[in-house]
Amino acid sequence: MKQYQTLLFDLDDTLLDFGQAENEALSKLFMELQIPLTDDMKETYKMFNTGLWRAHEEGKIGREELLNTRFAIFFEHYGKKVDGVEFERKYRSYLDEGHQLIDGAMELILDLYEKYDLFIVTNGVVSTQEKRLKDSGLAPYFQHVFVSEEIGFQKPKFEFFDYVFGQLKKCERGTTLIIGDSLTSDIQGGFNADIDTCWFNPHYKKKNIDVEPTYEIRQLTELKDILKITE
Repeated sequence: MKQYQTLLFDLDDTLLDFGQAENEALSKLFMELQIPLTDDMKETYKMFNTGLWRAHEEGKIGREELLNTRFAIFFEHYGKKVDGVEFERKYRSYLDEGHQLIDGAMELILDLYEKYDLFIVTNGVVSTQEKRLKDSGLAPYFQHVFVSEEIGFQKPKFEFFDYVFGQLKKCERGTTLIIGDSLTSDIQGGFNADIDTCWFNPHYKKKNIDVEPTYEIRQLTELKDILKITE
């Protein structure tokens, strides 16, 4: 088993429960707007949002376009015109509050932070990601948070990882492992960066890319087996 020194963690749905944060933010937004939020509407929003993020990962649209049009596109589907920028601002104020931890995340990081160099690599908005990480209690255990907004490139682009490794002068790619839930962002990104990958797949999703993750786990605690950490 390879010995690792640097661990790059994705944030959303790897350490923080983005699904729960998103659901709560949407509920609060629609409550403010006095619009009933049905399960169908929630799933439709997530469908549009996922598609836009995928297009962003592929470099087809920019981050600002994604954020400032997703609610306009969503409401247009229901025959309503809205100010996408204003709705994004309202939504983000609620999303910033979401910092629920994935089961086992805090315990895992507490076991790792004195033994490994830990970093966050995440797509998203700097202010949102840093606030959520701080509020979760995880922030002190990571040496740096790399966010796509600040870097100017998003995972899985090799430019994102080139920037990261350019900042981590003493970090060797051969002893680096990226851990994340997204095949198209984290696993493909790790492959593009020529580093080993660990796919966190608690929901038994089917692999939909050609790249094979180096490891696959269902629970975060399984990472300790890969790293040969004993209690």
